[in-house]
Amino acid sequence: MKFKQSLIDNDSVLLNAKAANWREAIKLGTDMLIASGAVEPRYHEAIISSIEKMGPYIVIAPQFAMPHARPENGVNRTAFSLVTLSTPVHFEGEDEPVDVLITLAGSTSDEHMEGLMEVTQVLEDEQSETGINLDKLRVCQSREAVFQVIDEALAQPA
Repeated sequence: MKFKQSLIDNDSVLLNAKAANWREAIKLGTDMLIASGAVEPRYHEAIISSIEKMGPYIVIAPQFAMPHARPENGVNRTAFSLVTLSTPVHFEGEDEPVDVLITLAGSTSDEHMEGLMEVTQVLEDEQSETGINLDKLRVCQSREAVFQVIDEALAQPA
């Protein structure tokens, strides 16, 4: 249960936040991880410069982004942060704006992949057109509600 424990340990849940653009949205997520010591400020810079170079590779499903960079870009320990936005932000080259961001800092490639799998398991929804259900997180008004969503998703057999 790394995902949930990390959100608790790093105090890294921010719901219905406001961001003027994608850069601000990403900063909300990385700031919490910088504050907790999980990542160094350069991790944030690495994410921004990668997006500027390669485009919005972090948008992995409609309306959902997973900001991340490489472990050597300032990850001190594997950690996650969750941000939901009251108003979605637009990424250049993406049709749909993003309002759910889960920042992933993996300390190794393996940890990174494990983290990705866990988040996917939480959001997975075979009934949905996109294969994931972001509404589960969008409706959360408290950290406790978020933790309950994660617990319920991970309790079900994959």
